[in-house]
Amino acid sequence: MDEYRSSIELRLPSRLGFEKIAMNTAASVAHLMGFGEERIEDLKTAIAEACINAMEHGNKFDETQLVGVILSMSPDSLEVKVLDTGSGLQVPLGHAAVPDIDKKMHELEAARGMGMFLIESLVDEVEWVSSPPQGSYARMVIRLHPSKH
Repeated sequence: MDEYRSSIELRLPSRLGFEKIAMNTAASVAHLMGFGEERIEDLKTAIAEACINAMEHGNKFDETQLVGVILSMSPDSLEVKVLDTGSGLQVPLGHAAVPDIDKKMHELEAARGMGMFLIESLVDEVEWVSSPPQGSYARMVIRLHPSKH
């Protein structure tokens, strides 16, 4: 991989099933970058969950609203942004720590599942940004050689 950051962009309709395109594209890129199979499976799960969240919560399954997926490669990491055009969940800018999210976030996740917690447990870095009316995004980073805490 060259020393500069290169990227791939996808635009997907907000329809279940299309998250698989993002999953498979990310898996191919991660494989080319040298990620192990276990890390690739973690990445696929995190991306699928983020895409489904964007389709459901951000775009309300409106197929005319697109989910953007940007894969940015650097020599030691892969950054994935999953963008929607809705207002999304009202998460404070730059918020990443699940234990600190407000009661409303916990209630929404409890009603649907543990998607945000799952994503956070699978990648090395995660951030949810809500910027209505433009939309919201989840930014995930998975490192080729994660540091041990």
